[in-house]
Amino acid sequence: MTASLPSNVSETLALLSGAGYVADRSLATAVTLALRLDRPLFLEGEAGVGKTEIAKVLAQTLGRRLIRLQCYEGLDVAAAVYEWNYARQMIEIRMAEAGGAGGRASVEEEIFSERFLIRRPLLQAMTPDVAGPPVLLIDELDRADEPFEAFLLETLSDWQVTIPEFGTVKAPAPPITIVTSNRTREIHDALKRRCYYYWVDYPDMARELEILRIKAPEAPARLSREVVGFVHKLRSEELFKVPGVAETIDWAKALVALDRIELDPDTINDTLGAVLKYQDDIARIRGATAAQMLAQVRSELATAGA
Repeated sequence: MTASLPSNVSETLALLSGAGYVADRSLATAVTLALRLDRPLFLEGEAGVGKTEIAKVLAQTLGRRLIRLQCYEGLDVAAAVYEWNYARQMIEIRMAEAGGAGGRASVEEEIFSERFLIRRPLLQAMTPDVAGPPVLLIDELDRADEPFEAFLLETLSDWQVTIPEFGTVKAPAPPITIVTSNRTREIHDALKRRCYYYWVDYPDMARELEILRIKAPEAPARLSREVVGFVHKLRSEELFKVPGVAETIDWAKALVALDRIELDPDTINDTLGAVLKYQDDIARIRGATAAQMLAQVRSELATAGA
């Protein structure tokens, strides 16, 4: 069922929390402004902090279709916008040739009609929908090449695409657009200016503990506090890839699967692969460093009365 857009920040907070997304007020404000002003929301931040999840939650709570364009090196118009169904076109041409001159005359118009057009994510997002404009997720734009970024710049400005053989397709209303970047490279200012920008940072301990309570409710309270505390210690280390919230959740679920109710040095050493994804990082933390970090976490929790 389609829901109306939130009219203020409090309604946005309620909308997100209703789907299990724990957001602070500044993020809810950014989402509210993007929705109210019909502007794309550009979310930048480290991997695993919940950028992609916002698009999924909005689609779920607003009752809109979610269209995802996963960016990668070499992404082009054929994969992102449209292409023609060449196999069907060839069959149509062969059938027309078999039908004689009359068939050949009509096929020239037919093969570039709607029924041969394959709509890729950006063109799908411009297609009218009875539920309202869909949620378009342009995920990890920093992985795409700069020429595609330049093409996207024009699309975000006018929400229309010209197909030479077909004509111009224009969205009846702009889709709810979420653009994400892990900042592996800088996105051009021209594109950022067309969006409402927000940096999604790692949550503080209280918010991450609340996220873990929602996403891994089966984890004992003591284990959850130690996991969150330990992950925050890891983020202060000089690692090749610090763990995101997704890794916190994965680690907690892995520990529950092992029937652990609290952390211990051996368990940490055995399960670091759930939270760290590079061998050099695992080797750096495993052993004495992990034991020392766990002792610090327990000391801090005891001081806080947790």
